[in-house]
Amino acid sequence: MASPIPAGFHALPLSTIQLSLAAVLKCGQSFRWTCYPLPSSPSTESSPTHEYRLCLRDRVVCLRQSSDYLFYRSVFPGEHLSAEQERVSDEETLIWLKDYFQLDVDLVKLYDQWSDRDQVFNKLKSRFSGIRMLRQDPWENLVSFICSSNNNIPRITKMVHALCKQYSPSLISLPPPALSESDSRGHTAYHPFPPPSLLAAPEVKSTLRGLGFGYRADYIQRTAKMLVDTHGSSMSNSESRENCEEWLIGLRDLSTEAAREELLKFVGVGRKVADCVLLMSLDKKEVIPVDTHVYQIAIKHYGLRTVGGSKGKGVMTPRIYDEVATKLADIWGEYAGWAHSVLFTADLKAFSSFGIEPPTPATSIMDVGTSALASSSSSKRKHSETRNEVEMQRKLKLMGVAVAAVAAIAAAATVIAAVHDDPSSDDPSSVEENASSPTSRRVKRRRRSFDR
Repeated sequence: MASPIPAGFHALPLSTIQLSLAAVLKCGQSFRWTCYPLPSSPSTESSPTHEYRLCLRDRVVCLRQSSDYLFYRSVFPGEHLSAEQERVSDEETLIWLKDYFQLDVDLVKLYDQWSDRDQVFNKLKSRFSGIRMLRQDPWENLVSFICSSNNNIPRITKMVHALCKQYSPSLISLPPPALSESDSRGHTAYHPFPPPSLLAAPEVKSTLRGLGFGYRADYIQRTAKMLVDTHGSSMSNSESRENCEEWLIGLRDLSTEAAREELLKFVGVGRKVADCVLLMSLDKKEVIPVDTHVYQIAIKHYGLRTVGGSKGKGVMTPRIYDEVATKLADIWGEYAGWAHSVLFTADLKAFSSFGIEPPTPATSIMDVGTSALASSSSSKRKHSETRNEVEMQRKLKLMGVAVAAVAAIAAAATVIAAVHDDPSSDDPSSVEENASSPTSRRVKRRRRSFDR
């Protein structure tokens, strides 16, 4: 049974094996999507479980997904749109979706090709289906991955959201999906990504440092200034972007090497950051960004040798980078960067249980009773285990006392035997001397004590 179309949404037929929002939007490609759990629906098992939102320059795009459909809608600031305006905006949103998720690429066909080439991928493809590369805005992508230096996904996400909140006015405030838009509780303000001109001023450095960006604050400000100074900040007529942003988009038309050379000119952009931008926003689908994480994957699964026993945790030299990228590109072919993203995602700790079906919950009265009984038995078992542990500790203490007593008796017996066996004991004076010794007195006291 197909999932019903949520109110206000449009439906695009699209299987989760072609696009998995749960994986693609959380695997470290983009950092501005927000995710909200939806109330469980009794209508069908394939009903959407989450809503994902992203703020563009003029609208907030909201997405939900069932097993066979992608549901989408746009929310605009200000007054309600006319019927014609709404039709045009829906068409624009659909065009953006197809471009952003690169839906013209048949992902199932690529997975089959990679599986034929690579047995490691073949074992993962069913569990990690639907992972494709996004086609992001190059400026946002560049800044996001400057933030990624020595960082992790949750912290990068926090930094990028803080950047937008600081330098971009709120476009619109929306409640969580479970509340109506007229309900003022828990509204979230949505901010577009700021253009380069707003991040080029010298004081941006100190502000970003105050927001926790550290040394990356300097990189972001200087990169923005380089862009604005070299390519201008006037607004282009067609897409409401600054000229320097249009220049970045134009790198899509250059060769991979030429585009990489331009990116490496920016402050804080090394080979790995440049390659992330090439792959995720500049259409260079063959590029594989290599860090120690990817290096370890190559060692673990593809027989790449380690250098100096580092096991992939040493310094990433240019030679190692090229060796890893070349090795993996030879295996996966034209869309090697896309395949790399699947392996990268599968190796993330956050995805350790992804694609694993949870146990089916019991629904019958008997099952519920059995479950409760099992829970009660478990509680009793834990209580019994605790009680047994206390009893065991008590017994061990008693045994310790007993062992000490036995040792004392044995010591006393040894001394008494030594006295009787000693040849000098035939001499009464000798016996008297021994009897007055400290050892003899201790033995007598112990014997009296034990007699009592």
